[in-house]
Amino acid sequence: MSPTVFIEKGFRFLFFSREEPRIHVHVQCPRGEAKFWLEPHLELANNQGLSERELRIIEEIIKEHINEITSAWHRHFSA
Repeated sequence: MSPTVFIEKGFRFLFFSREEPRIHVHVQCPRGEAKFWLEPHLELANNQGLSERELRIIEEIIKEHINEITSAWHRHFSA
């Protein structure tokens, strides 16, 4: 199961269920995908096909929505 947290600027922010316990978010778009850890600090975990510019945009979006993403994580994984 891969619940979508939100979509912004053509990027889908989602979780992969039961992947690993550290809080993180996956980001997908037609050009590629990336994974960002949110703890202990925001950090790119991996990237497949996204440009440096796209990664900077995604990182800014994550910063703007970090509380929403973290809350969604806890709701989803505590169920």
